Amino acid sequence: MNVEERLALSRFTTLGTGGPARAFARPETLEELEQALHFARERELPAATIGLGSNLLVADDGFEGLALKLAGELAGAEVEGYRLIAGGGAANAVCLHRARAAGLGGFEFACAIPGTAGGGVWMNAGAYGGDWAGILERALVVDGDGSHWRTPEELGLGYRRSDLRHGEVVARVEFRLTPRPPGEIKAVVADMQAQRKAAQPTNKRTYGSVFKNPDHELTAGRMLEACRLKGHRIGGAQISPRHANFIENADGARSEDAIALMAEARRRAWEQYGVELEHEVVFLGEIELPPLSR
Repeated sequence: MNVEERLALSRFTTLGTGGPARAFARPETLEELEQALHFARERELPAATIGLGSNLLVADDGFEGLALKLAGELAGAEVEGYRLIAGGGAANAVCLHRARAAGLGGFEFACAIPGTAGGGVWMNAGAYGGDWAGILERALVVDGDGSHWRTPEELGLGYRRSDLRHGEVVARVEFRLTPRPPGEIKAVVADMQAQRKAAQPTNKRTYGSVFKNPDHELTAGRMLEACRLKGHRIGGAQISPRHANFIENADGARSEDAIALMAEARRRAWEQYGVELEHEVVFLGEIELPPLSR
């Protein structure tokens, strides 16, 4: 397995920002993944997967660790009976295609989530009333000590979260689906995609939803819209004029621009509604939001 040094992670994030990783590898098998994590442990480097880079904000200074992009058999998907078996790096679009071809429903909601099967486990991804916890049977998690299968309960899946941490890599995912005519699946997916296209900036460079929806009558997007943040810009990044819970790379944005927008959004939501918004996007490297002034 080849390990590259100082590869720019901006090439792999959907926002197009972020500095270099100290080390970068593309393991294609379970054995290569275990070797990569052993490599990191020997050198006392943190390790993290980057998936499709769609829910990821990398520090402008980069990541002083091993960044992993799963490939080969770790990015494939196949159907066995009523089970969809996917590599942690398998794109949700690929998984959905396999399920639909086999006449298996339950994964349709994932058409709105431009990530991977493993990334979905990491954050218990969801949309349109469905989430990973509702269809996940088990996931194979690999760390420096080896690999272990975990159930949804053992993964600690909650609203847009799990108990997984960097250094724990989802190598395989098994979903339990139900029979459904491919035509029905296609129609449902088309409707969901039309809704998403109408409401979200799907043709812009973003990293997906910025904040989790709070325990409030307003969603994060509606709350930030009411705070008059649509179109608000700092540096090369702006809050989407279409949906206030998305940040766009308007022109040469840096991650620090996105962080500044997030900080401003949290400040306004706190001052206007007394709500402390929690970010959904995953941070990688030396990057954090400033605390709210109370």
